[in-house]
This record gives sequence, structure tokens and C-alpha cells, in this order.
Amino acid sequence: MPRATRAIRNEHVQEQLKTLPDAPGCYIYRDEKGNVLYVGKAIVLKNRVRSYFQPSAKHGPRIERLVHRVRDIETIVVDSEIEALVLECNLIKRYRPPFNVRMRDDKSYPYIVITNEAYPRVLFTRQVRKDKAKYFGPYPNSYAVRDTLQLLHKVFPLIPCGKSFSGDPVQRPCLYYHLGQCLAPCAGLADRSEYDQVLDRVGRFLGGKETTLIEEMTAEMEAAAEELDFELAAKRRDQIRALESVQQRQKVNSAEGVDQDVVALVKDERGAAIQMLYIRGGKLLGQKQFALDGAKEVTAGEAIGEFLKQYYNESPEVPREVLLPIEIEERQIVQSWLRQQRGSAVTLEVPQGGEKLRLVEMAAANAEQSLAVMASELAARQDWADQAMDQLQESLALPSPPLRVEGYDISNIQGTSPVSSMVVVENGDAAKDQYRRFKIRYHPESPNDFAMMHETIFRRLKAAIDGDEKFSKLPDLIMIDGGKGQLGAALKARDELGLSIPMVGLAKRLELIYVPMEISRNADVEPMREYSYDRPAPVEYAFREVELPLQSPGLLLLRKLRDEAHRFALTYHRKLRDKRTGGSVLDEIPGIGPRRKRLLLRTFGSVEAIRRSTIDDIAAVPTMTKAQATRIHEFLNDST
Repeated sequence: MPRATRAIRNEHVQEQLKTLPDAPGCYIYRDEKGNVLYVGKAIVLKNRVRSYFQPSAKHGPRIERLVHRVRDIETIVVDSEIEALVLECNLIKRYRPPFNVRMRDDKSYPYIVITNEAYPRVLFTRQVRKDKAKYFGPYPNSYAVRDTLQLLHKVFPLIPCGKSFSGDPVQRPCLYYHLGQCLAPCAGLADRSEYDQVLDRVGRFLGGKETTLIEEMTAEMEAAAEELDFELAAKRRDQIRALESVQQRQKVNSAEGVDQDVVALVKDERGAAIQMLYIRGGKLLGQKQFALDGAKEVTAGEAIGEFLKQYYNESPEVPREVLLPIEIEERQIVQSWLRQQRGSAVTLEVPQGGEKLRLVEMAAANAEQSLAVMASELAARQDWADQAMDQLQESLALPSPPLRVEGYDISNIQGTSPVSSMVVVENGDAAKDQYRRFKIRYHPESPNDFAMMHETIFRRLKAAIDGDEKFSKLPDLIMIDGGKGQLGAALKARDELGLSIPMVGLAKRLELIYVPMEISRNADVEPMREYSYDRPAPVEYAFREVELPLQSPGLLLLRKLRDEAHRFALTYHRKLRDKRTGGSVLDEIPGIGPRRKRLLLRTFGSVEAIRRSTIDDIAAVPTMTKAQATRIHEFLNDST
């Protein structure tokens, strides 16, 4: 950057420092391109923000680099420090600033949910939402969830068909009702108080409170025996035995029987990893690992504090106690915020001895192992990504390594419901939060993939020029799924907007990469006119073919990007087609009739959720076999 321009922008920051509000809130630092560098909160914004820029301030290398890059300051005033904390969490989630500590969860863990409906269902899920439903988990794998669900349906008269009912009679009761395995809300036969009691017991069981539940059911068994109701007594006896068999397999961690989250951190030159143990009713129900990005140069206390805020901002449950390995600076404000989240007392505690310290040490041992695995996987992924980007830079004659690559594809059937997709890879990893999709507005009399690709690229790049935050990041390389025609249409859109982003096409035939070479320019075409596909191209191109080994990192990265763009476009096209025709892609799968279709949709919520699920998850749906689950998974994930 020229020295004069940099001086002007520093003066802009100095002017902003003079007008900072004397109130609580959040501050956002941006660089010269408007990218968010850092988000912070403060009780007094004026004092906190100015402290970064004092000549006498002594900062570490990380903050020094941050301050050096700041070219604009934005502040948001709120009423309290807790409101500032919540806003800070949401802004970090939205912008993912590089100088903030950011929680990264690479795995999708299975949960059991009791839905928030008139007659709630007990279902498998991998998506935790703030929808007033009750979530239990995470479980170590889908097998554990399936086993638990089978036990619940065996012990309690839950809705086995997976359907949602209001309690009004809509059909005759099925065989499950006559076998005593369902209360038949479908036929209006379910007693509300009895159903609520069943759900209460299910929740207590999933929450680790089997002991009180078994005691209660034992009293019912004994009372039934005294009244000579031996059928009910035998039923309670079998239920108690099933619950006791689970109880014996679980490890008792706390004689107090409290609900606790145990947090441990391991941090070294390899990175930082958080391990959480979930203890409910004194029993270890599950554990979860998280990687922390941007934590290398911060203290352990700061890393844990940032993790707690981001994690519990999204978590559907806050326990009575959270055990920490070390003290954190914002303990009191975080604890007050968690009390608001839970609606009752919450304690953040750093145990000094006894059983609680043993739990933290156990979590730390697991965190050390998790970090070793994460670091190994990350190193391997980074090495592969570096090789891929270096190979693409060299073979495609790019000015710099393509850290951000965007891929585009079109999906339609004979021109109907045309859509396009934009998928993104950053530093070799999929950036799914930046995926975008487009409904094509151009509707010619006959399908025209070239015109549709031209529209997609024009709209995407025009949005960036117009300042749309969803499209603010420009790529280092654009990859078009297709040959010379599709690539030519994309280049035309780019040139009409006066941009110079490198572009290539990748054709499935022989996996050739097409690289454009300018051969002539049309001086009569003005950039930035209103959208039209019919006007002449600003530049004419010839194309050279680049052939890389099929298993080379560079080509593999482009192939993965192309396949992901195709999948993402096809998923959106199917959704629009289903909405238009009133049907479902599930209707096309052999052996999946209306009943199984309803069970699948009621269990997972959508076809897209089924597509993201594993074969084991699908097989856990009532009436579903492993062979049928495999067929469904393969059909929905077919990218041909």
C-alpha cells in the first residue's frame, strides 16, 4: 500500500478514537478492505478501544499485528455488559475474525430429542436447535443412540411410528396400541396426564436420574402386587430390569448426583483443544472435543473464557455446575449470563481437590489425546492443501497461491427450475458457511447453460462490488464446472464488471483444466451496464488445456470442488422441483413407500437432513432395514 494512503487511514482511526462512546458495547476492527479483524466487548468502549492505540501500551505480538492492520473502528452501544457479551458471541459467529479465538467443532454428534409438540416424540437428531425441545447427549456414536431408543420404546409406551399427532382422532389405533406399546394419540385415546408422566420418566432416564426412577417404579410394582394386579407388576418388573441393566453399564462419577459440564484445555505449539465431559445425575453420559482457532498466542484463561461464551451461546442446556481447570478473567459476568440462560443458579468452579478435581484431570488427559489426533490430522490436511495450492499456482500461472477458490455449477431439467450453486474452499477446507445458491432469472425458450452461468457469475461479482456482505470476499480463483462454453460465459460476466479474477474450467471428460488466454479486446463495450447476456463480449479468449495427474493434490482439490458444486446445485434443484410438483425425491427410490417416506421425513425433518445422515442413522428409523438404508443413502448422495 502507498505510504500516503496508509497515513490517511491512520488519521481516520485517530479521528474515530476522539468520538468513542462512554458506554458498554462491542467494537469491531476492520482492515483496509473492510474485512473484520477482531470483535471485542467493553464496559466502557472509550477506555477499552483507546487502550489499544496508546503509544505507551505494551502489547504482545498478536495485538501489535492487529493494531498495525486496523483501518476502521465500528462500535455498537448496548445497555449492559451481559448484552455486550451476547452481542460479542453473535458477531464472532457471524464474521469469524482471524484475531479472535474461535470454537471449531469438526464433528456432528448424535443426540436424542424430545420434541416440542402437542404429543412430543422421542427422536434421533444431529442438529441441536433452540426450539424449546429437550436435547440429550451428545452420544459417542449412532449405535449408542439406536440402542437407547430401542430400550425407550421397549420400556415406555412412546409413539413407535414416529408421526406427529395433535391428540385428535384421525385414524384407528394400530397394533402397537393393542400390545400396550403406544397410548394411541392418533386415535384420540391417549390420556394427557399419563402421556406427560411417560415423557417425564423418559426425560429423567435420559438425564441420568435412573435411581429415583427405578425407586418410583419399584413402589408401583409392589403396590400392584399387593392389589393382585400381577400383569402390571410383571410389566414394571421387566421395565426395572431393563433400566438396571443400563445403570450397571454406566460409570458413576459423583455421589452428589449433580449435573455438571467438565471443561479441560490442552494448548501448546500444535494448537489448542477443549475436552468437555457431560455428567448428568452423577453419571458420565458423553464427551465432546473442540479445536480452538486463533488460540496460539492467547493465555489459557482467555482461551477458555472465549470458548465458554461461544459454546453456551449455542448450547440448548446449561448445567448446575461448570468445572474449569483454571480461573478466567470474566468469571463473574459469564456466571451471571449463564444463570440467565439456565433460569436458575449456575456455578463456575475451579476445583482444588477431591472428586471434582479428578474429573477435570480426566478431561485433561482426554484433551491431550484429542489434541494429538487433531494436530496430526491438521498437519496432514495443511500439507496436502499447501501442495495443492502450490501446484495450481504453478500449472495455471496464477499470481499467488489460490487460498480461496470458488466453484460454480448449474442444475436444471430441460430448463425447468434452473438453479446454480457457489461453493467455497479456503486453505484447502470447505467453507460451508459461505456457500451460496441462486434461482436463475434468465428463462429462454430452450435451455441455455451458458446464459445461466453468465447470470450466476455476474450476479455474484456484482453483489461484491455493490457491498453485499454475503459476497464481500472475492476469490483468488474461480472454477467453472464445464468446458470452454461455460468458462467463456463466466469470463464474459467477469470482464463486463471490470474485474480480473483468475478463472478456469474443469470438464469431466479426461479431467482437463481449461485456462483462458486473451486474444482480442472489444473497446466499444462499457463495463458495469445493466445485466444482459445478449451484448457482445468485452474480450475474446482462446483456451489452453492443462492436464494434471489424476491423483495430484491440485486436480483433486478442483475435482472435489466441482463435485461439491454439483451436489449443492442438485440439492437445491430437487428442493424447488419437489415444491413445484408436490412430490419428493424419496418417491423415486425403489422399495420406499408412503409409510416409510413419512417415517423418514418425520424423523429427520427434510430430505436434505436424510442426505446428510449416515446409513446407521437411517437404519435406526422404525421399520427400516440396513439394506434399505444403504439404498436410500446411495440414491440421495449420488453425484452423477
